[in-house]
Amino acid sequence: QVQLVESGGALVQPGGSLRLSCEASGFSMVDYGIGWFRQGPEKEREGVSCIDERGGSPYYSDSAKGRFTISRDKVKKTVYLQMNNLKPEDTGVYYCGLVLNPYGASLCLPGGMDYWGKGTPVTVSS
Repeated sequence: QVQLVESGGALVQPGGSLRLSCEASGFSMVDYGIGWFRQGPEKEREGVSCIDERGGSPYYSDSAKGRFTISRDKVKKTVYLQMNNLKPEDTGVYYCGLVLNPYGASLCLPGGMDYWGKGTPVTVSS
């Protein structure tokens, strides 16, 4: 069974940085789509950044572009999200999502994911 475990969430001041990690296990395929999603207070879950095998640049939401960077280690089956210059609007629970379709994360849509982690909370406040 596919399992996703996130870590790295914390309370940080505006302008600070965090690095989130998602360790995936329970499957043998090398190609798949994976990404990060945020659910803020009283808001629906939305895509922040995703990568798959389609090629080109990874997906970034408008708010994430220029501040966040997604990367992956295929050997370790781990995906990271480096978050810099954090703002209060970035606050929320960050979930790791995985889709078995190697080209299924290009649009970074929550409904397209097959599996979810339990999330790691991020709070940006002074």
